[in-house]
Amino acid sequence: MTLDNPVFTAPPRTVTVEVWSDVACPWCWIGKRRFATALREFAHRDHVDVHWRSYLLSPETPAGPGRPEIDALVEMKGLPRERVEQMFAHVASVGAGEGLRYDFAQTLAFNTFDAHRLLHLAREAGGGVLVETTMEALFSAHFERGVDLGADGALVAVAARAGFAAHGWDDARVTAALAGGAATDAVREDLATARALGVTGVPFFVVDRKYAVSGAQPAEVFAQLLDAGWREANPLAAAPTGDTCSDDGC
Repeated sequence: MTLDNPVFTAPPRTVTVEVWSDVACPWCWIGKRRFATALREFAHRDHVDVHWRSYLLSPETPAGPGRPEIDALVEMKGLPRERVEQMFAHVASVGAGEGLRYDFAQTLAFNTFDAHRLLHLAREAGGGVLVETTMEALFSAHFERGVDLGADGALVAVAARAGFAAHGWDDARVTAALAGGAATDAVREDLATARALGVTGVPFFVVDRKYAVSGAQPAEVFAQLLDAGWREANPLAAAPTGDTCSDDGC
């Protein structure tokens, strides 16, 4: 008698993780880092394809130069300034635990639509790796360095910092693409899909359009999400050879 271990009957199927996020969302940066921790420790990480999707928390924010984030939130949300300062302090404390340094005294509110266009251009230019570095560059510029990402040329500078040039996209090419409206439809499609899925807050993580988690969850929760998606996509089956034992006997 032999006992056969379960085996895959086909090569592993890649799992797709879509993440709706906004570069002006402090919890999205924390969620990104925590998800990265879970993915780095996931045994099947080489078969996980991550796609970052666009979401605008404040689409009504005017395009152009930004203004102090605290002033924008006090006005748009109708919250007391002291309450906003407490919220910022809490986020900064949690972010510090993930190695992030938020400086909300410098953070400027801006319309993030063009920043999302830049992320789509990053995928076109250099794939997922360049998307990751561009997201980190955007988050850092916005939350750590107080860069006015709504000012002329700011996104071009971010692209340079993220490494677009190594993929054949110099400043002139990035400038022309942004000026010409490149990736506008891609951003709008992401926003439409978010509405169709019922996304009302970010970060929002979806695996194969079957499993979802909302918020900057602990890495352990993201690990469970990845595992659930993997098991759904790659069920195990026993090989049809050899004798086996079951609950009813051998």
